[in-house]
Amino acid sequence: PPRSTLFPYTTLFRSAAVAPWPRRASAAVCAFAEQNLRVGARDYPQWLQLEQRLRQRLARLLNAPSTADVALVKNTSEALSFVAFGLDWRPGDQVVISDQEFPSNRVVWEALRPQGVEVVEVDIAGSDPEAALIEACTPRTRLLAISAVQYASGLRLDMPRLGAGCTERGVLLCIDAIQQLGAQPFDVQASGCAFAMADGHKWLLGPEGLGVFYCRRDLREQLRLHEYGWHMLEDAGNYDRRDWQPAKTARRFECGSPNMLGAVALEASLALLEEVGMAQVATLIEQRIARLHAGIAALPGARLLSPQEPGRRAGILTFALAGRDNGELFEALKKEQVVCAQRGGGIRLSPHFYTTETVIEDTLALLHRLA
Repeated sequence: PPRSTLFPYTTLFRSAAVAPWPRRASAAVCAFAEQNLRVGARDYPQWLQLEQRLRQRLARLLNAPSTADVALVKNTSEALSFVAFGLDWRPGDQVVISDQEFPSNRVVWEALRPQGVEVVEVDIAGSDPEAALIEACTPRTRLLAISAVQYASGLRLDMPRLGAGCTERGVLLCIDAIQQLGAQPFDVQASGCAFAMADGHKWLLGPEGLGVFYCRRDLREQLRLHEYGWHMLEDAGNYDRRDWQPAKTARRFECGSPNMLGAVALEASLALLEEVGMAQVATLIEQRIARLHAGIAALPGARLLSPQEPGRRAGILTFALAGRDNGELFEALKKEQVVCAQRGGGIRLSPHFYTTETVIEDTLALLHRLA
């Protein structure tokens, strides 16, 4: 169907922040609210079937071996914390990160310093960021934690190359996939990662409060648990049973009642992404980013802060204009209904597959007037 029937809005460039929902997600939540109003949880078994469909969609999106390898979590930060405070650290262990990480993928590792863990921050502004990260790994490095796409610059890294380097050195690879999942194809098996996580509220077009955590099967029981409750038990439906053990699947990381409202919205949004197909989504986003790159580069005083090589791009373009304060430019764009974000010393645009060519051209024309 035409994109205008899927999304009622036009000038939103915030897929890398908190993305708007498609119509079908809104409709699904409204129907779920009406059902709760009229019959409550009478049809709870159907809700569980929807939750299982969500797990299946997420497993396919990640190319996880099984739904048993994915957990539904509150957000990326929670999943990162499961890894950081689940591994058995020894004094002197190292975690390698980049110098461009979102705070969630920095603070959680710095919080391990009281355990004697050293955080090694690597400059990835050079021509070969993967080599810089791999070379920073020493015999003391236990884990490389990296974002697949950097939130401010939009730099996309080669995950399979990093995975191969980590495997060769016996280092665990942990990927914050929030800025790639839903914008570009992502494959936990091809990347060779130990862990991957993402929120649903960015490129996946879902609500805040629900994300996904992939944990490689052989590492599942190695992560020490810190959250316990009825839902994470192997025999979760047997409330009278006194003996218990954590679930053998990744459900062991889900301590309590599920976010069913969020699941309803996210499942609807993922259904749309699957119908379009991730290859087509990525192609459409790249076309929009390429046009924005060309158009903004032609503006007087424009400075592109995102990679220009297509292989390094995902869905983020950040730029600044000489003589224009970023805050003032942001407000001027907002006044004209162009919703974007201030990140990385500039203005960040993050169009999705549904962003029309007309919107792109109108935005470039507006920027030309504001430059």
